Amino acid sequence: MAVRIRMKKMGRTHRAFFRVCAMDQRKPRDGRVIEELGYYDPSVPETDARAILKGDRIAYWMSVGAQPTEKCAVLIKKYGENGSHLDAQKAALDRLGRRKEYTPAPVTAAPAPAPVAAAPADETPAEEAPAEASEDQAAEQPAASE
Repeated sequence: MAVRIRMKKMGRTHRAFFRVCAMDQRKPRDGRVIEELGYYDPSVPETDARAILKGDRIAYWMSVGAQPTEKCAVLIKKYGENGSHLDAQKAALDRLGRRKEYTPAPVTAAPAPAPVAAAPADETPAEEAPAEASEDQAAEQPAASE
């Protein structure tokens, strides 16, 4: 049996997703697989995070004679066990992971205007208090004159 490492198309219309698989070359593209070796998602925004491969299993299959297709050979060269883009892939995955855990910084500008608005409110009752006292005194003075 001739084994090929190739991509199996999955997903839905206009949203393709591929699994990298070891398959008998006589089977159809989306047919039965021997082993799944990773995946490739072309819609991921980070280019280097699109392919996730099991490098040790790919190395095993290639050691027993499996031949990769042209596209899979490029992915294996970049992201396989000794790939040339492994550092970039790790950095891209880290950036994607931080994006999901992002929390905005607490807003410090909003509480500052609140005390300023409260200060005139404190001054207003102080101004009203003497006015009320003068009204009370005025009310008492006519009563005293009678």
